[in-house]
Amino acid sequence: MGDLYALDFDGVICDSCGESSLSALKAAKVRWPGLFDGVDSTTEDWIVDQMHIVRPVVETGYENLLLVRLLLETRTPSIRKSSVAEGLAVEGILENWSKLKPIIMEEWGEDREALIDLFGKVRDDWLEQDFATWIGANRIYPGVSEALKFASSRVYIVTTKQSRFADALLRELAGVTIPPERIYGLRTGPKVEILKQLQKRPEHQGLKLHFVEDRLATLKNVIKEPELDNWNLYLGNWGYNTAQEKEEAAAIARIRVLQLSDFSKKLK
Repeated sequence: MGDLYALDFDGVICDSCGESSLSALKAAKVRWPGLFDGVDSTTEDWIVDQMHIVRPVVETGYENLLLVRLLLETRTPSIRKSSVAEGLAVEGILENWSKLKPIIMEEWGEDREALIDLFGKVRDDWLEQDFATWIGANRIYPGVSEALKFASSRVYIVTTKQSRFADALLRELAGVTIPPERIYGLRTGPKVEILKQLQKRPEHQGLKLHFVEDRLATLKNVIKEPELDNWNLYLGNWGYNTAQEKEEAAAIARIRVLQLSDFSKKLK
């Protein structure tokens, strides 16, 4: 009996936090040039530092833009347009992001699809103009590229990142080419629906199913679907999750909290 692994990308295979934070800052300057007019490099550095702390709340890349602006508003009262920014610290963002996000989207009059397109375009421009620096702002977690190269299991990437970026990083940093039909990126549908599609395929019948993810909320969504009861679920504890989420995951019978070294062994 063989194994099928569905792997999240950011936070499981690749630490992209440096790149996504810098791309979000670039995109935020394009989207809201007036707000960033007087922003000095010290404030920009502070925003990028904070972005590493709040990264666990991000489900889809465009949310990085919202976080960049919200962090700026928490620090600069004169430009505040959101009712939630005053007195808001990173702890509050980590705890309440799902409530904060719709409020700021409405108060700033933002559109999800437009932000997704802008974030993709800014990344494309950076990638085209300075490929080496864009690649260098990402890193593959230790041991993962070897594990992917020698994986005896059938591997799929299931990510909210745009497929072309995942593909470029796999090729350049991991030295791995995964066929495009095995990369499910942004706009291919919710992860629970992709897992349903994968398990229904005739060629996957009889395979043992594994899903590795670093977002606890995503794993909880899978647990809610009785149709997905056959998936073995893992929380990658090296990814973008908090100590509290690791603890919570450890108490859920369906979820196994996975170490990076164990993950690399499993794939091989």
